[in-house]
Amino acid sequence: MPDADPSANNLLAVLAPQDRDLLAIHLTPVTFGTGEVIYNPGDDVRFVLFPCGPTLLAFRVTLEDGRAVETALVGREGALGGIVSRGRLPAFARADVQFGGPALRAEVAALDAIKRKAPALDALFARYADCLLAQIFQAVACNAAHTIEQRAAKWLISAAERTGAPRLLLTQDQLAAMLGVGRSYVTRVLRSLRQRGLVETRRGALHLLDAEGLERLACDCHHAVRRHFNEVLAGVYPDRLTEADSDDAQSTIVQAGTSIGSNR
Repeated sequence: MPDADPSANNLLAVLAPQDRDLLAIHLTPVTFGTGEVIYNPGDDVRFVLFPCGPTLLAFRVTLEDGRAVETALVGREGALGGIVSRGRLPAFARADVQFGGPALRAEVAALDAIKRKAPALDALFARYADCLLAQIFQAVACNAAHTIEQRAAKWLISAAERTGAPRLLLTQDQLAAMLGVGRSYVTRVLRSLRQRGLVETRRGALHLLDAEGLERLACDCHHAVRRHFNEVLAGVYPDRLTEADSDDAQSTIVQAGTSIGSNR
C-alpha cells in the first residue's frame, strides 16, 4: 500500500512546488478502515482529507427509509471536507470510507490561511470543487435515467480507476447500498456480468476481467465526468485501467468478507 504522501494524491501532486511546500507542513498522515464514518450530517467539518493511493471515500445522503445512497466518490483525484469553504461549516451528507487506506489530513483553518497566501492554490481547489459538483450533477441524472446494470458497470469502472486496481474488496450488500437498490437487483446484474466474462466474483472480492467491455456496457456518465475533470484539471483524474491491470485481475484472487457471488 502506498504511503500517505502528496505524490499519492493527484490533486496535491499537480501543485506547484512552492504551494505544495506551504501545505506540506500542515498535512498529517492518517489511515482509515473500510466502513469508518468520517462525519455525519450536522457535524462541523474541521478537516480536509486527501485520499492517497487506493483509498476511496464516499458521500452518502440518508433517506427517510434509512437507506444511505452514494452521491459522489472521492479517491486519489481529489479531497473531501472544507476544500473551498471559509471556516467550519456543518456537513450536509454523511462521509465514510468505501475502501480503507492512507490519507493526508489538514485543518480547514490552516488550509484557508494558506489559500490567502497562495492564490494559485486557492484557484486549483476551486476548480476541483467545480469538478466534484459536476460529478454530483451527473449522478442525479444517471440515477434517474439509466438502468441498474448501466449504473453498476459505471460504478465498478469508476471505483477501479480511482483505486488503481481491478480488484475490489466489495460485498453484494455494499454494492447494492452504493447504487440505492435492493440486493436481488444486484444479484441479477452480477450474474449477467459474470456470464459475459466481464467480472469474476469470489468471497467478498470482485475482479474486473474486461474493463473495456464494462465501459461499453456502462452509461456515458463516467466518461462525462472524466472529460470534465480533464478539461478543468488536466492530469488529476486517474488513468484508465490498462490491459495489464485486467490480466492481473485474472491471476490474483483475494478472499475477504461476506460472499458477493459465485462463479458456479
